[in-house]
Amino acid sequence: MRSKLFVPGTRPELFAKAMASAADGVCLDLEDAVAEPRKDEARQRVRELLLANDVVASSRKTLIVRVNAMDTPHFERDVMAVVQPGVYLINLPKPESAEQVRVAVALIERAEQVNGVRQPVGLLLNIETPAALRNAATLAAADTRVAGLQLGLGDLFEPLGIARREPAAIQQAMFATRIAAGEAGIYAYDSAFADIGDAEGFRAEAVLSRRMGFLGKTCIHPSQVAIANEVFRPTDEEIAHAVKVIEATREADAKGVGAYVVDGKMIDIPFVRRAHAVVASARSLGLLAG
Repeated sequence: MRSKLFVPGTRPELFAKAMASAADGVCLDLEDAVAEPRKDEARQRVRELLLANDVVASSRKTLIVRVNAMDTPHFERDVMAVVQPGVYLINLPKPESAEQVRVAVALIERAEQVNGVRQPVGLLLNIETPAALRNAATLAAADTRVAGLQLGLGDLFEPLGIARREPAAIQQAMFATRIAAGEAGIYAYDSAFADIGDAEGFRAEAVLSRRMGFLGKTCIHPSQVAIANEVFRPTDEEIAHAVKVIEATREADAKGVGAYVVDGKMIDIPFVRRAHAVVASARSLGLLAG
């Protein structure tokens, strides 16, 4: 999921466009993009889309719904309404403890039973408060349903007076989130970039997050999707090197060799694992046959 496009739950005229876009994932938003008086309306609009299911079924996208936070009166109603067939992830804002994650999982399980959902719905946890960043590893390992951690730099930085585009702060938050996700064996996903008129700023931040090992980047405008898809696509050079590594690994294994050189680089198990990940990504994007 190189790109994830947010769509406000109160904008049903945008649902089909988002599903037909180049974004790998679509996140229907019930939280920040929806004013308080329109929460019920947004929930109903999204539920109607999910129950209609024709647009959802034909899109082949990773479908996500961002619900309202657990300390709001909307959380339980959101989950019970939108945990429907076709939804892959619930994006949970502002979790701060493993116990909260487990409570959310229990509610999702109940919604699955009520709504006849057979494919378990996962959780994408937002790391957007100081407590969440401090407890990121604990959150990541709280339950097997946690699929990833998503960084929320605006929510994390603004209340603390940290400049949203301060490089040192961004790098530290990214690194901490990625390491926490890595410890749990899940992915890290990058934050939204609010300045939709600054394409180069979006690109630079996406490049940084890719170098930090993030899976993809959140998009709040369709114009950002193509940039995210380009940045998080494995390059032709990366693919070619990964294929060489895998081929060399087969030969080395047959000869009982533990470490070997490919393109002038010493290769051992961590590099082999990375090569397999690059090849899998390339194949999923149709960039490599087989």
